Amino acid sequence: MPTQEQIRTCFILCYRNTKMYLPIYLVTVDKRTKNVVILVGEETEIVIYPNGKWRYL
Repeated sequence: MPTQEQIRTCFILCYRNTKMYLPIYLVTVDKRTKNVVILVGEETEIVIYPNGKWRYL
């Protein structure tokens, strides 16, 4: 289950990416690290850490 910070950040990032007409292909939680992973467009991967911080991979 994602944390409140991850949920908030995920919503903001998904909103920003779909506003640029990029498709969101996958949103999932990595069970080992508890990170939320978002696959956007053809080659963009975003990781959201449990504290709500995020980065592109």
